[in-house]
Amino acid sequence: MAGITPVAAAGPARKTPWWAELYVQVLIAIAAGALIGHFAPATGEALKPLGDAFIKLVKMIIAPVIFLTVTLGIAGMRDIGKVGGVAAKAFGYFITVSSFALVVGLVVANVVQPGAGMNIDPASLDASKVEGYATKSHDMTIVGFLMDIIPSTVGSAFVDGNILQVLFFSIPFGLALAMIGDRGDPAIKVLSAVAEAFFKLVAIFMRAAPIGAFGAFAFTIGKYGIESVISLIALVATFYITSAVFVVVVLGAICALNGFSIFKLLRYLKEELLLVLGTSSSEAALPSLMEKMERAGAEKSVVGLVVPTGYSFNLDGTNIYMTLAALFIAQALGIELSLGEQLLLLGVAMLSSKGAAGVTGAGFITLAATLQVVPSVPLAGMALILGVDRFMSECRAITNFIGNAVATLVVSRWEGALDRERLAVVLAGEPGPVAARPLEQDAD
Repeated sequence: MAGITPVAAAGPARKTPWWAELYVQVLIAIAAGALIGHFAPATGEALKPLGDAFIKLVKMIIAPVIFLTVTLGIAGMRDIGKVGGVAAKAFGYFITVSSFALVVGLVVANVVQPGAGMNIDPASLDASKVEGYATKSHDMTIVGFLMDIIPSTVGSAFVDGNILQVLFFSIPFGLALAMIGDRGDPAIKVLSAVAEAFFKLVAIFMRAAPIGAFGAFAFTIGKYGIESVISLIALVATFYITSAVFVVVVLGAICALNGFSIFKLLRYLKEELLLVLGTSSSEAALPSLMEKMERAGAEKSVVGLVVPTGYSFNLDGTNIYMTLAALFIAQALGIELSLGEQLLLLGVAMLSSKGAAGVTGAGFITLAATLQVVPSVPLAGMALILGVDRFMSECRAITNFIGNAVATLVVSRWEGALDRERLAVVLAGEPGPVAARPLEQDAD
């Protein structure tokens, strides 16, 4: 399923103690870091390596995560000739709406400027890396940039951690697996197992988020004062408001043009939205979303293609987050990005976002991937938002989930594979003309 490992419900989950919730742990870590940074600034500054170490852990798994999700997403299409029409419509929708989401994040960041006024010295983050990125930015040309996308060898893309090179290899490799049909099954099974292990590795590393958040926040407050919290709160609030407006206005308009209401769709998916909110991952609600889309009148074959591929290629919330967060970091560091650099950021974000599946923390991983190819913004600047990333993760996941629900119904309608009468009845909250199977996720 496009590199995504569905999470099947197996009955009611055991109640997790409140203190064991990652959300609570990060919140406590942020508060503790803020207190230490405020009352013992020197100690707070000394805790900086904790945040840096967590960022290195995240950076370490960027390339394989993106390779596995993109390759398996494309390989899962299989009969390219049969699904070509659906795929073309789906990807046309994905590219258009996702690109618009990136533009929205970019525009809002330039207008609101949530990071302005922090005046953080980039040299205090890592002087040597800042100088190295600055040198590369002066030497970079369009031809050089395009040539650099092609790796010298397959392995070098992963050794160097060049995300565009990883994508350059992943896309045709996924197509090759799809084209050889059943003979590619052994490779797909192996990659799927490896992908599952890497997703588990992401979850393991994210358990260290409280430690990283503690160190990063203690350093930020200790180095720059409590005033920096205001800018971080401004970033979170800006992201939530922007995402809400995007869902209601942009996705709402798309729904209206296709004959249904975004508000009725949200009500129909309320259980899944709560699940996504609680787990900060849209992956947890993937099986339920597919079944509910079928119940709403979308044809099974279309749902089976659009939903899984959308989880890798249609990430509206992640796209808004990436451009907004990247410009926030630049503004906080006092780095002026030219229009060309912002357009480059836009293009790279469109590519790198395709590796962000519905896994908790994937948006943070993808942001790291994007910043690697924007030379003037040091990757170490991500430490500035580490403390609040968990809060933005929930909004990313919910926005991504809603975006894929809308995409499935819209593409189904374009393909003539949507029972619009059943859709109207189901969204109105009525029993429906066809008996529906019980949803496993509803039991949670």
